[in-house]
Amino acid sequence: MPSLPALSTGSGRPDTVETVSSRGTPATVALTALGIPFVPHPYDHVAGTSAYGLEAAAALGVDPGRVLKTLVACVDERLVVAVVPVPTTLDLKALAAAAGGKRAALAEPATAERRTGYVVGGISPLGQRSRLPLYLDASALAHPTVFVSGGRRGFEVELAPADLLTATGGTAASIAR
Repeated sequence: MPSLPALSTGSGRPDTVETVSSRGTPATVALTALGIPFVPHPYDHVAGTSAYGLEAAAALGVDPGRVLKTLVACVDERLVVAVVPVPTTLDLKALAAAAGGKRAALAEPATAERRTGYVVGGISPLGQRSRLPLYLDASALAHPTVFVSGGRRGFEVELAPADLLTATGGTAASIAR
């Protein structure tokens, strides 16, 4: 897989892109600690917008299929994270099967926020308060890089999908339709 130029490793080198703040978000701190290259992409979030992924794709001028949304679901009473392309829908039956369960449902927003440490619309699959099993839709692997929430509304990070799996200990599975 080709590497991207000017990816940040948090090294402070002049050729790197700086993160949101001097410390970054938990997501960028996690990536930096693991030495995984990424490109931060802040953009102006419009208050009242609820289609966060589509907003990010439009603001950044990228194909919505490369922008991934992070959803917290409950599979047979245990929480998991599902990461799927913005234009798709999470297939709950496929997620349950991928997680070795029988039934899946989306978690309540308050539960998702409490367990991940992020707010809805800014939930990142990286640097979560409680590390939950992660399932990435296999279609993401077709792209050299993808965009995921960097840990707040109006902030995406771009990285290789294989690096996302490495950073999260995740599994690729066909979970979107």
